[in-house]
Amino acid sequence: MPYRLTVLGTGYLGATHAACMAELGFEVLGLDVDEAKIERLRSGELPIHEPGLREVLQRNLDNGRLRFTTSYEEAAAFGDVHFVCVGTPQKKGENAADVSYLDAVVESLAPHLTRECLVVGKSTVPVGTAQRLADKLVRLAPAGPQVELAWNPEFLREGFAVQDTLHPNRIVLGIGSEKAEKILREVYAPLGDVPIVVTDYPTSELVKSAANAFLATKISFINAMAEVCEASHADVKQLSLALSFDERIGGKFLNPGLGFGGGCLPKDIRAFMARAGELGADQALTFLREVDAINMRRRARMVDLARELVGGSFQGCTVAVLGAAFKPNSDDIRDSPALDVAATIGDQGGRVTVYDPVALDNARRAHPELTYGSSALEAARGAHVVLLLTEWQEFIDLDPEELGSVVATRKIVDGRNALDAETWRASSWHYRALGRP
Repeated sequence: MPYRLTVLGTGYLGATHAACMAELGFEVLGLDVDEAKIERLRSGELPIHEPGLREVLQRNLDNGRLRFTTSYEEAAAFGDVHFVCVGTPQKKGENAADVSYLDAVVESLAPHLTRECLVVGKSTVPVGTAQRLADKLVRLAPAGPQVELAWNPEFLREGFAVQDTLHPNRIVLGIGSEKAEKILREVYAPLGDVPIVVTDYPTSELVKSAANAFLATKISFINAMAEVCEASHADVKQLSLALSFDERIGGKFLNPGLGFGGGCLPKDIRAFMARAGELGADQALTFLREVDAINMRRRARMVDLARELVGGSFQGCTVAVLGAAFKPNSDDIRDSPALDVAATIGDQGGRVTVYDPVALDNARRAHPELTYGSSALEAARGAHVVLLLTEWQEFIDLDPEELGSVVATRKIVDGRNALDAETWRASSWHYRALGRP
């Protein structure tokens, strides 16, 4: 009989994992303590924007393989394998990760675990968390040592989460027994021939932290080069292109611009530094402080560039901001560079109007002091400068003449190096971009 799965936590990661595991043929029960969220999921509504996920969710609700509950007792009785998919946000006022949601799930689930089962953590955690939770499970569960823990980090990219779940480039299993490995190999067998790395708890925990630290470093490296290019009147886009042909470096994540945001990279590199300090290995990761600092400096530089274009002050100026999500194909505004820039300009006296194809509702809740437009053209109407801050295809495809017909002055700052500079200049736009002459 195939395993029955539960997914504990139905946010971005959990909703995706639950729907996709049902798509693979498993019976899946998703759990969340937020009753309103569970009702929305039961009716086929998602709490997030993720391309392709709504169709997968609805299909598996319709065929009965996917259900949702708020009851830990029901989840414990139903599941053979329990995936824990709750968030580990940054602690307020600290760099460290807040793992209290993980502890809450374990403490709520364990008292109902009366038979043999496997609990699988997928959240990004400080190294050492898995062993602590494994011990807690055995201590709190009536089934005791029959309840095992495994750690199976997620590697989802927002905007590609369904693809990354159903067609992963690798699976990492941090396990404590051959039996746990056997179960997870069977669970993931429907995915086909995927590289599987079987390791211990600490290594599996470090894989995600190390991957995010490397990606953040690569992004900040090219943005540091953008700073040098601006000082020397060089072109960082051409520099990046030349570097990309070196197979030791490659072109992925070598895109100069406004830098990274979202719910993963910023908080994960800070948590990684904090945990290294607790372990006495803080010197190993001091470079991440500069990675973080470079990233934040790009936001300040974008504000400076915009201010330069409007004559040195935002007072009395109308500024159009294209983009609110931290990246395209997402409605995630957590630590969004675009909204950070928009809010800063607003604080400095600019009249800011923001437009984003899907993230406007979230942006309004977070920044009610800003004005919002229903389209790029509406946001740009009467603007003294336009800022492209999230590289939605809709913005890349904008007609410079059409946009030029509604603005007060044809000035644009391309915060993502996404536009063709010559095309815009040919339409009499004053075009500027981070790291370019």
